[in-house]
Parts: sequence; C-alpha cells; structure tokens
Amino acid sequence: MVAYVIIPGIDGSDERHWQSLWEQQWGASAVRIAPASWSRPDLPDWVAAVQAAYEIASRRDSQVALVAHSLGCWAAAHWLDRARPDGVAAFLVAPPNPQGPAFPREAASTFLGLSARPLLCRSLMVASDDDPYCDPTTSSSFAHEWQAQGHLIGSHGHINSDSGLGDWQEGLELLRMLVDC
Repeated sequence: MVAYVIIPGIDGSDERHWQSLWEQQWGASAVRIAPASWSRPDLPDWVAAVQAAYEIASRRDSQVALVAHSLGCWAAAHWLDRARPDGVAAFLVAPPNPQGPAFPREAASTFLGLSARPLLCRSLMVASDDDPYCDPTTSSSFAHEWQAQGHLIGSHGHINSDSGLGDWQEGLELLRMLVDC
C-alpha cells in the first residue's frame, strides 16, 4: 500500500480537479495539505503543511507519494530539499515558472526566489505542451534540475479542472508506474 499527500496549487483543487477525484478514490490513504494561506501562498506555511500531512501519511504506510500540482510542486520540492525523507516518491504536475510572465507574483511572492534542486527521491514531472504558466522547454529544464523523469502529455493547458481531464486515468497510470518502481 501507499499513502498519498495531496499538494494542490493556489486556492486548493476544486471538486472537478483530478487531485480531488483521486483523493476521493483513495479515501483514508490520502491526506491533503491544509495551509492557512491558500489564496496568498506563504512558502513556510505551505512547507509546514506538507510536513504535517507527511507525518499523518507516513503513519499509515511506510511508502508515501507526494501528489503535487502547480504551485504545490514548488512547496513539495522545497520540503523534500529540507526534510530528505526516506520512502517518498514525488509526482509533480504542471509546475509554474516563478520567473515567467504569468506567475502570480503578488499572491505568491515568497515562492519567487525558488530554483529547482535535485530531489533525491523517485520523481516524475508531468507537463503540458501549452501550459500558460510554463512553456515545455522550461518544464523540461525543471525536470532535469530536479533529476526527475520528465513527461509531456500534449496540449492540456495547466492540467487542472479547466483541462477537462476528469479523473485523469493517464496521470493515475503514470503515478502507479512511479510508485511501483
């Protein structure tokens, strides 16, 4: 078995988002982070929320998978760099480019200085060819710098609710391959 830590982006993931649908499927095996700063993300608050969710998840199973989307990818990566836990896999989907023109600089100012560093765990970064928050070249660069396997899925925007992926079976299969390694 695997325990999952759900790490959404700004404002969390709505009920139509693949993260929320997966969380429903996983039931008690999933723990969603609960930062106090959903709308105006504060990096230390988000990292503390990842730590708290990880502590709960790791009591449920010795293998934990971080399932991060958008800004949550940066919170997960920063937490991994500091915590260096054992038995963790990171599934990072649609990380935004903190230096890009569409990045929410005012709302997420504490995330601006981050750079991708080796994650030191099994990791897969999934991106879209037409993500408005990060072009494919930059996404590939993040994967390389994180030492994560990179995977482009075609034109699906920000890989969120608006992408119309529903429970995103392709993503679930990618996650299964990551955790079954």
